[in-house]
Amino acid sequence: MMRLPLSLQSLVIQCAALLAAAGLSFLLTSVFPHSLVLWQLALAQGVIAAALSRAWRQPAWWPPLHLGFFPAIVLAQKADLPAWIYLTIFLLLVLFYWSTFRTRVPLYLSDRKAWQAVTPLLPQTGTFRFIDLGSGLGDVPFYLESHFPQGRFYGTEIAPAPWLISRVRAWLKRSRVSFMRRDYATLNLADYDVVFAFLSPAAMPALWQQAQIQMRAGSQFISLSFPVESRQPDQVIPLAEGARHILYAWRM
Repeated sequence: MMRLPLSLQSLVIQCAALLAAAGLSFLLTSVFPHSLVLWQLALAQGVIAAALSRAWRQPAWWPPLHLGFFPAIVLAQKADLPAWIYLTIFLLLVLFYWSTFRTRVPLYLSDRKAWQAVTPLLPQTGTFRFIDLGSGLGDVPFYLESHFPQGRFYGTEIAPAPWLISRVRAWLKRSRVSFMRRDYATLNLADYDVVFAFLSPAAMPALWQQAQIQMRAGSQFISLSFPVESRQPDQVIPLAEGARHILYAWRM
């Protein structure tokens, strides 16, 4: 299929699935005496949209969104909810996911096993600067700060709500972690000794290119779950036996 921005891909998929579901309903009506009711049509549209999303090789979180999109509209219409609820939900999604449609990086939150696995990779003596790209709620730098008082920890997050929450948490904890509301692509990674990312497969090629250009010799690049294709990692750390999440580390 031709390459389109993810937002346009999704619009095409939803429209195509709706037309396909309507065509299926017409064919079934011509063969059987009963036509599809609305919820059946919505479910058929969702299944077709999810299949088209997989065929277009969209990121893994998009097929479930396509599956539930039209059925959710039907359920909301049946529930007859006040208009302000829809506006509130929309604003919350915007504040938490912001430009996900452009960056193709949703809000992923790592867990304690990941934070603990990062710990032995950091310099055990001497000062260093660590940055979490797409820092979410700030869990990674908060955890590491408590174990490395000699380190300086930073996080950058483009979505307003997670950034604000991390800033408030830093104030309540009296933490020295500095959180920036900036796209990591605008940063100079040469300013940091350790760069950590938990992003998405779609974001890794451009980030790896940025890291190769900017990061200093001897600095370290760490990615949770998502490797890069152009170079084998220097270290591969499974977080648990049979676990999906793996920590990848490269010495630059």
